[in-house]
Amino acid sequence: MISLKGKKALITGGNSGIGFATAQKFKALGAEVVITGRDKEALNKASSELGVQAILADQAKMDDLNQLAVQIEEQLGKLDILFINAGITVFAPVGKMDEATFDNMMNINFKGAFFTLQKLLPLLNDGASVINLSSINAYTGMPNTAVYAASKAAMNAVTRTAATELAPRKIRVNSVNPGPVNTPIFGKLGMSQEVLSELSATMQNRIPLKRFGEAEDIAKLVAFLASDEASFITGSEYNIDGGTNINPILP
Repeated sequence: MISLKGKKALITGGNSGIGFATAQKFKALGAEVVITGRDKEALNKASSELGVQAILADQAKMDDLNQLAVQIEEQLGKLDILFINAGITVFAPVGKMDEATFDNMMNINFKGAFFTLQKLLPLLNDGASVINLSSINAYTGMPNTAVYAASKAAMNAVTRTAATELAPRKIRVNSVNPGPVNTPIFGKLGMSQEVLSELSATMQNRIPLKRFGEAEDIAKLVAFLASDEASFITGSEYNIDGGTNINPILP
């Protein structure tokens, strides 16, 4: 049975969705957990519900990341698990993507994620596990996802390189690539409920298992990769998508 007893974990973007579910899972498996988020109200609510520590931090801001490292050292000392989960999605075709949206997505999903790893690297124990939340969109060529997909593909490249660089310290670095998952992020796409419902039905029909994933499904995989049961796994990417990526041309 997987155990995280005695391990100290940080989850970025832990106030909702996959981050929240993973914090629940980590805690249930015995880990001491700290979550971050940039929405103070949502973060405090999640912290109270989960019974874990929380640090207000915007992954896109270098000052916040510097302060995060200071606070983590003060509160936990060292880390055994780092789950870089925070991210945003904005759908737009290549011809209509504006610079501000491009910069915001890249600053959070790629630059912020990269520097989260860099700033917290000195606090990682030898033998620690780093998990980056990516997406199957890094490979699918799905319309309207060019910038989001690029940000996730960039982090997958970082995963492979960091895994090589950190191997001498026995620090493992892996990526998890979810397919469609029922999380609050769908409600933040700026679409009407009718359009969202139509998009949801279309996407679900293309999934061989005929359902969306749940945040808890992803949390289970992240927990495995964080555990000592995955001690020989590094530099890998795990698709967790109900089979979507193996049958991309299903009607």
